[in-house]
Amino acid sequence: MVLGNTSLQSLLLPKRRDVLKLGLAGLAGAAMISPASALVRIVVSGAEFTPLPVAIPDFQSSDPAFGRQVTDIIRANLRRSGLFAPVDPAAMPQQVGDVNATPQFASWAATGALALVMGQVEQGGQIQSSVRVWDTAAQAQVVGQSYSTDPNSWRRIAHIVSDAIYTALTGEGGYFDTRIVYVAESGPRANRTKRLAVMDYDGANAQYLTEGRSLVLTPRFSPNQQLLAYINFEDGKAQVYLLDLASGRQQRLGNFGPLTFSPRFSPDGRAIVFSIENQGTTNLYSVPLGGNRPSQLTSGAAIDTSASFSPDGQYLAFESDRGGTQQIYIMGAGGGGAQRISYGEGTYSTPVWAPTGDLIAFTRQSGGQFQIGTMKPDGSGERILVSSFHAEGPTWAPNGRVIMYFSDPGGNDGPRLNTVDIWGRNPLQVPTETFASDPAWSPLLS
Repeated sequence: MVLGNTSLQSLLLPKRRDVLKLGLAGLAGAAMISPASALVRIVVSGAEFTPLPVAIPDFQSSDPAFGRQVTDIIRANLRRSGLFAPVDPAAMPQQVGDVNATPQFASWAATGALALVMGQVEQGGQIQSSVRVWDTAAQAQVVGQSYSTDPNSWRRIAHIVSDAIYTALTGEGGYFDTRIVYVAESGPRANRTKRLAVMDYDGANAQYLTEGRSLVLTPRFSPNQQLLAYINFEDGKAQVYLLDLASGRQQRLGNFGPLTFSPRFSPDGRAIVFSIENQGTTNLYSVPLGGNRPSQLTSGAAIDTSASFSPDGQYLAFESDRGGTQQIYIMGAGGGGAQRISYGEGTYSTPVWAPTGDLIAFTRQSGGQFQIGTMKPDGSGERILVSSFHAEGPTWAPNGRVIMYFSDPGGNDGPRLNTVDIWGRNPLQVPTETFASDPAWSPLLS
């Protein structure tokens, strides 16, 4: 089936490798400092911190309104991260930056800013942008880069620049130039229309991928972001489907059983792990893309589902009630030797391995509450980040520092997307046009 309600070609945004990036070594010949001396290095490795004050005057532009528009997105990105506190523009010694000049550091330091961002952006046949980041105390340039992309991707320029600033000041990868696929829900609670949708990480540029004629759940990006795997109830029963974002074509993964669900791509994108329910038992299987003979990974009378690969593809975390209650287990990607790792109070579900490999996010039900938490792959270091009436479905930002999930207050309201960092700080709601559930965070658009 080909979707007719949106141009899916518009979703295939230019890859980051197609965005020209050049060092600004020739600009002012400034001294550079290494990300190893990142200004917020302590911030991203500990729970107690004060957001770093950063001054970001409007980017220079022949169209000042456009320069301000790009700058506003950059300020919002850094503020939403919880690691940075953009200085009030009214308190800055100049309202528009000069990317080609060495700053008057004393005047900027007087604003309390420990970092300063100067930028320039122009529209034309392509969008050209340059950015320089300065450490006001060391009076040294942290990074200088230039970028170029097509005029339809101006918000991506703002996100890519934001990632460059984030990386320069923290020494870690950013997560702003990403997308979220989710289930958009509309209508009364008893009769919700659910459509697949995709948007920028901050809720902008929402586009709908299905028309709502059938129920859809749990969309997941392939690593190259060209495919989505999801559950479709088009024939009245749960089946794993694939959606090609280039063509809009949807097709069933295969005829593997009466109910198939809970899909997840392998890290190399060549296979999908999923669950098959048959005659009261649910087991995990994997199948190569385009294959017609899935390999069975678990067996028995338990319910085994919600598998997630480790970043190196060697292991799977999954949920199972084989021990009498729903818990998290880990086994090799080829099956066998499963070991339980969750031992806290209550039941555990939806394990998702962090892209960094050091943590697994999960949903826990305990004491009448839903909780979003993390633990190490050996089950140690459990930390509850969120506790509420209903919260589930964690998904990781590509740098492994932020988790998105959905929560539902009940009543006449509906589910909303939220984010929280891995220390339980900086809880935020993600704006969406409709109610929203089942988010999945893409890798960086590179």
